[in-house]
Amino acid sequence: MNLEKYRVSQKIKLQNISTEEVIENAEKQLKKLRKKLSKIQNTMYAEGKYGALICIQGMDTSGKDSLIREVFKDVNARGVVVHSFKVPTELELQHDFMWRHYIALPAKGKLGVFNRTHYENVLVTRVHPEYILSENIPNIKTVNDINDDFYHDRMERINQFENHLVKNGTIVLKFFLNLSKEEQKNRLLRRLNLPHKNWKFSECDLKERKLWNKYQFCYEDVLNRTSKENAPWFIVPADDKPSARLIFAEILVNELEKYDFKEPVLSKKVADRIDEFKAQLNNE
Repeated sequence: MNLEKYRVSQKIKLQNISTEEVIENAEKQLKKLRKKLSKIQNTMYAEGKYGALICIQGMDTSGKDSLIREVFKDVNARGVVVHSFKVPTELELQHDFMWRHYIALPAKGKLGVFNRTHYENVLVTRVHPEYILSENIPNIKTVNDINDDFYHDRMERINQFENHLVKNGTIVLKFFLNLSKEEQKNRLLRRLNLPHKNWKFSECDLKERKLWNKYQFCYEDVLNRTSKENAPWFIVPADDKPSARLIFAEILVNELEKYDFKEPVLSKKVADRIDEFKAQLNNE
């Protein structure tokens, strides 16, 4: 699989990027990758030098939850932490827009998964600029005080934030699940038709769907401005869920393997006495 074709390494137009890719035996291939990912994380934990922040963004119904469930199910529960960011709480609004994300960052040795991320602050708030007013920012009194420069400045601060993380041992990988509008319609209808899924449906889903083009514009701007060599974005075709999960896992494993994590070597002091320690245990 040519994984580089999913990386945002030059200016892109979302309308020119396919949302559909079907891979044969995707579920079977994913099982093998899950085991490999688990082994990588165990070695990361033992080495204790790096953590990994895995950011997942996508429109409603793009499959973020099920992707996380299926890709990370074999990773030691100790080694993966998932955060799903919702509407900011009163406490979170008393801090800067990055605060709640910063305190959720993964420790060294762990995989931290952000299901919706700090990019919501330049996506949903750009589609709904009235949300910014809740942050009570100096010199922002009405939505008329919020323009493109405001969001571009935020994106630059996000770039700086991620650069800081990378320099301090956090691997940053970002994934956009690229869903077609037609497939979103099908998935929303499925939610309504299936009793065990219709609890997920909200009338807000339809209201947000009407803003599809605006969201696509905002995503495109984010992808073009914030995909960096040390914190890249990958666009994953999301119309076929099994294939999307496999592509995501392939990219994740491939990027983590570049770091060649090593388990720590036993100190010479202990290694020289291994036979002595064995004898102590055997002679109990």
